[in-house]
Amino acid sequence: MKILKLRFKNLNSLAGEWSIDFRDSEYQDNGIFAICGSTGAGKTTILDAICLALYGETPRLDKVTTKNNDIMTHGFGDCYSEVEFETRKGRYISQWSQKRSRGKSDGKLQSAKWEVANADDQRILSEKLKESQLLIEELTGMNFERFTRSIMLAQGEFSKFLKSGPDQRSPILEQI
Repeated sequence: MKILKLRFKNLNSLAGEWSIDFRDSEYQDNGIFAICGSTGAGKTTILDAICLALYGETPRLDKVTTKNNDIMTHGFGDCYSEVEFETRKGRYISQWSQKRSRGKSDGKLQSAKWEVANADDQRILSEKLKESQLLIEELTGMNFERFTRSIMLAQGEFSKFLKSGPDQRSPILEQI
């Protein structure tokens, strides 16, 4: 699996709309890059946005529900995260979003929406939360836990990975 592009809006400290195109030559030519900045600058929010778009949850926050959304930027009435990614099966776009009623910052949280589409012809493949979750797992070959362990080691998880035994690291390294 290769993440091609990330777009998101109103997540944590990053108010407004943001976009990162990993196909840009700055990312492609250098092969590896660091996400760095001061505390609260939004580094982990970028990782949260990827997880949210793909799995509807993040490693460091509780699940987003109609009662709880700790990831939406305070004072805003909507948020979303969208990832374009590629697997051996093709290119796809997965978008997760949630709004408050009437788009008001104090409105009641509405049910989250999660849509997966074919990136080449924009055909919608799934629009329901459970259906999208199963489709993402099928397309990527990974559920949320495996994704966060093999592709994206969340803060604090890297040392756990290094200290784990060979039998625990082996499946992760094989997936990578």
